[in-house]
Amino acid sequence: MKKVRKVIFPAAGFGTRFLPATKVIPKEMLAVVDKPIIQYGVEEALAAGCDQLIVITAHGKSAIEDHFDISHELETALEKRGKTELLELSRSISNMVQISYVRQKEAKGLGHAVLMAKDLVDDEPFAVILPDDVIDAPVPCLKQMIDVFEQVQSSILATQEVEGPAISSYGVLDGDPLVSNPRIIAVRGMVEKPKLEDAPSKNAIIGRYILTPKIFELLENLTPGAGGELQLTDGIKGLLKTEKVYGYSFEGTRYDAGDKLGMLMATVDFALKRKDLGPPFREYLKGLKL
Repeated sequence: MKKVRKVIFPAAGFGTRFLPATKVIPKEMLAVVDKPIIQYGVEEALAAGCDQLIVITAHGKSAIEDHFDISHELETALEKRGKTELLELSRSISNMVQISYVRQKEAKGLGHAVLMAKDLVDDEPFAVILPDDVIDAPVPCLKQMIDVFEQVQSSILATQEVEGPAISSYGVLDGDPLVSNPRIIAVRGMVEKPKLEDAPSKNAIIGRYILTPKIFELLENLTPGAGGELQLTDGIKGLLKTEKVYGYSFEGTRYDAGDKLGMLMATVDFALKRKDLGPPFREYLKGLKL
């Protein structure tokens, strides 16, 4: 039985939806409360039992590497001031995991970003976490998916039902739920950003994937689409010709932190769950004249 140990984090995009903040700050370093969104994904990967993480970066993304590295000046300053708890917090981030970084020199789509990690992944199944999608779940979303992968030994795509016209913003699955587990969908095909009336289902693909290494060969031989981009969904369509692919309707709440409203919603919900912030923040919200 093959195990999933490696996770790719595509993090080379410009983050234009958050300009001007992302002019100098990587989108992945924007915080939900006090934690960068990429750290939520890293913690999810570690909680799922994965210990080899690969971040695909680009020019101007060095803050991501710095965040997970040791900051000697900060630690020295905190130690001198006796701020033990903050010192331990800083050290826990740098000691969290060893991360490999691959530079994507040109933005050529999600498929190209995944392909950049081929040499580090080698001939193993692997996961992809899109940092924009922050998922709050009692059992980490990726852990749920790995449990399914260990049963079926096939590619798994996280999915969530999306109602109405919003479905046109997603890749959408065409398939049937398994009788043995309705959360698992046997995929026949998928449609990228269909009109509402053309969508084959309400099952939108969300930013978590487990893929077999066959995907690299397919991406290498894929004809680039608009703007010279390689689309990951096109590669997965190729997988369907020779392998089974499943969707998995995960348990948990997903926030689109790549969108301003989604980021605000995540910030409010995560703040309310905090023991230190929740009670006073709840009282503040109650007092708003909305």
